[in-house]
Amino acid sequence: MTREERYAHGLKVLEQVDGEAGRRVVDTLADTSPELGHQVVAWAFGDMYARPELQPRERQLVTLGVLAALGGCEIELDVHINAALNVGLAPTEITEALLHSAVYCGMPRAINATLVAKKVFGERGLLPLTNV
Repeated sequence: MTREERYAHGLKVLEQVDGEAGRRVVDTLADTSPELGHQVVAWAFGDMYARPELQPRERQLVTLGVLAALGGCEIELDVHINAALNVGLAPTEITEALLHSAVYCGMPRAINATLVAKKVFGERGLLPLTNV
């Protein structure tokens, strides 16, 4: 594939997974590092997210765990919690994944990630969670 074809393919995957939030992240990079934005679309989504071995919901669970473990990734967590909802994960599955991450990355990081989930759930009218 050409560079432009990889980008077009990645943009299609990005929009399916992250919707408008993913596009905003790329647009935010346009005046500072357009190449980083290109790589997010072409490589991360066009090459990696598009691989058939994991389904989008599984990829989002992995992504949420890694972002929670890294800490300091609240902007990315916001995008990917929205993406997790977009690809069919239930809010309780997301909170369970973040709860489970506490075992491996510690309570403070799991709490921070869960507070981002609370923000996203609130914005989407999903609070309070009733089946926890």
